[in-house]
Amino acid sequence: MPAPMPTYLPWLMTAGFGWMYYRRLRRHFGWQPWQPRRTLARIVILVLVAAMLGLAAAFVPHVAAGMAVGALAGIALGWFGLKHTRFDAREGRRGYTPNPWIGGALSLLLVARLAWRWQNGAFSQGMAPGAANASPLTLGLAAALVCYGLTQAIGLHLSLRYKP
Repeated sequence: MPAPMPTYLPWLMTAGFGWMYYRRLRRHFGWQPWQPRRTLARIVILVLVAAMLGLAAAFVPHVAAGMAVGALAGIALGWFGLKHTRFDAREGRRGYTPNPWIGGALSLLLVARLAWRWQNGAFSQGMAPGAANASPLTLGLAAALVCYGLTQAIGLHLSLRYKP
């Protein structure tokens, strides 16, 4: 028989995820120093996540259209965000100032959607066989966020790689 879960564990997990998301949102505001290794690691991780989302779309066909629309929207928003990103050097370090509204809005939209689904009990029932309770809107927002991040990371790498 498994040990019962402590009553404070969900609160600690929620606080931990909140802190991680706060740190993520902070990266959308103000000048950011470019870190080439971190950018390449982000590209690799996001390519893997995008591939897993693609597999999810293949095995859960009722979410495929939502994910495709989300992915295309994420790529378009990433490209638009790169056009509105300023690249410059400060104290001899290359860096950039991202457009804060696009990435921040996408991140908050995903959090709001997940909170809505949690409020309506979508996560309390567990996963149904065949992922029948998967939401095309939620996975579309996730695909938009992943493709936006991937487009941004690739664009940053290409833009800052050769600048002095």
